Amino acid sequence: MHSFFNKFITRNSSLIQFVKQYDNCLGSREQREREFDAADFHTVIPCATKSFVEAQFQHVYTHQKFRKVQAQFRGKANCITRLTNSALGYSVYEAGEQVSSSIFNKFTVTYNSIAAQVKCQFLLFESRGILCRHVLSVLSFERVIQVSPRYILERWSKKVKRRHAHIKRSHDEPLLEPRSKWFDELMFCSQNICKFASEFKELIVILHHAYDNVMVEMEELKAKRKETYSLSHEDANLESVNELQIKPDAASVVQPNSSQYHRYVTNYQFRKPATGDSFCVYSYRILQLLEMQSGLLTK
Repeated sequence: MHSFFNKFITRNSSLIQFVKQYDNCLGSREQREREFDAADFHTVIPCATKSFVEAQFQHVYTHQKFRKVQAQFRGKANCITRLTNSALGYSVYEAGEQVSSSIFNKFTVTYNSIAAQVKCQFLLFESRGILCRHVLSVLSFERVIQVSPRYILERWSKKVKRRHAHIKRSHDEPLLEPRSKWFDELMFCSQNICKFASEFKELIVILHHAYDNVMVEMEELKAKRKETYSLSHEDANLESVNELQIKPDAASVVQPNSSQYHRYVTNYQFRKPATGDSFCVYSYRILQLLEMQSGLLTK
C-alpha cells in the first residue's frame, strides 16, 4: 500500500487528504502507463545475446518485463548444463549455477522435446512467469530456437488491451468520457444478449454466426472511416495552405459583428449521426434476431 501511494500520502495524512490524493495517484499511474506504452511501441531494447529465444521475447514483451527476461539470459552464462538421463524424447538435466568462486547451486531441469515442455526445480516460471536461467541453459543445449506459446504470457505482452481503461474514472479527461459511456452501453447490451442466448444451444450457434458477420461489417466501416478521415485531413491542409497563399480582400472578410456572420453561425448545424454510427445498433440487431429464433424454438 505504501508503494502504491508513494509520494502522495504519508502516515500522518488525514482522511480528507487521502481522498484528494487518491485521484492524483491514479492519474499519475495512468500517465506512467501511457508513457510506458508509447516507449514499448516506438523504441526497442537491444538483445543481450544472439539467442533466437531472446529475440522472441523482445518482440512480444513490454520493456519492463523484457529487462527481467534479459537478466535471466545474462545469468545463463554462469550455468553449466549436464545431461543425466534421456529416454523417448524425455531428458533430465542437472544445471549447476556458480554463485561464487567455490559455491555451485544445482537444479534439476526436465525437458520433453515431443510436447515442448520444460520445468525447473527453481520454479521461477511458476512463481514469476519468467523462464529461469537454468531452463534457458537447457534450451540452448537442446538448440531450441523458439519456445512454446505457453511460456509467453499474454499479460506481459505489449499489445495486451487493458479492460480497466474503459471504466469511467473521476480523473478522466473530458475527451475520454464519451468512450467510457459507449463502453458501458455495449456491456449492458452484450449482457442481455448472452443471457438471452444461453437458454438454447441453437441460439448460441446463431449468436456466434451473427457475431462473425457483425465483426466483418464493423471492420469495413472502421476502414472506410479511417480512409475518409485521412482524405479530409489532407483536404483541410491544402485548404489552409491556399488560404495562406491567397491574400483575402477586405470586402470578402466576414466581420464578427456583421449580419452575415450571425447568419452563418445560425444556419450551421452539426451532422446528425447516421444509423451506422450508433455503437448499440449491432447489439440490438443481434438481440432481435435471437428473439425471432427463440419464438420459433418455443413453438
